[in-house]
Amino acid sequence: MKKWLYTTVAFSFVLTACNDAANEENETGYTVEDARGMELTFDEPPETIISILPSNTEIIFALGQGDKVIGVSDTDVYPEEVTEIEVVAEYENPYVERMLELDPDLIIGYDYGSNEMAQLNDVGLPAFAIDSAQTMDDIFEDIQTIADVLAVPEEGERLITEMKAEFDKIAEAVADVEKRSVYFEISPSPDIWTLGAGTFQHEMIEIAGLENVFSDVEGWASISDEEVVARNPELIYTSVNYIEDPLEDIRQRDGWSTIEAIQQDQLEQMPPDIMDRPGPRIAEATRILAETAYPEAFQ
Repeated sequence: MKKWLYTTVAFSFVLTACNDAANEENETGYTVEDARGMELTFDEPPETIISILPSNTEIIFALGQGDKVIGVSDTDVYPEEVTEIEVVAEYENPYVERMLELDPDLIIGYDYGSNEMAQLNDVGLPAFAIDSAQTMDDIFEDIQTIADVLAVPEEGERLITEMKAEFDKIAEAVADVEKRSVYFEISPSPDIWTLGAGTFQHEMIEIAGLENVFSDVEGWASISDEEVVARNPELIYTSVNYIEDPLEDIRQRDGWSTIEAIQQDQLEQMPPDIMDRPGPRIAEATRILAETAYPEAFQ
């Protein structure tokens, strides 16, 4: 899925990459290859970093490298320190001139298939793109990729181990519960979207001991009112936060009053920056899902 090549002279260790990564000697430092096949060479680990996607920013901070971040996007909100860092990008709109002035050692973003990263490379900026994560394994891979690029591979391993240990604790806590069914909404009416198999949120739902009523759907999918009503979930969760009252919007939809979750008032607003971002806080998000559904299991 991703390949990156590392070589060392100034280091006494070998940076280990995931998947089909290879090691190669190089007298000038180490070279990394991103999701687009673009290569960057470093004489030493980056000391100044721009992150143009919030999940990447959260990963960098979780790796203990947050003090090196000098620029972020306008949607970065976590950790709190990012509010003091200069905004140098909007969605698909990096402030190229300002980035040139800041002259970072590294810019980390995603490979969207757009020219956002290419335009940065074209003006000589060190832009590194990682694949957009869909599954938990993708997220773990992104974490390790960023850790390797920043020359802290052991921190990536530590973070991934801690996250997996938290998932295990949650799964153990809900192992004996009577599973409840849930519908998770990520886009409201009239263009309703939910999540299905092959997404990290679906995996979170499963670890939390819940049954996703759209587990037979692949990826993030557009659905109809009738499909939700027919599947009659016991719980309804939503991460929508850009309309006035997402929960009341759901309650008032035509035909939805027959759904058990609405009859029993089992609707919950979930924090989108935790639930929808493929970063290190997905373990925290999974705990929120589980504790909301089964509070007695965590007493």
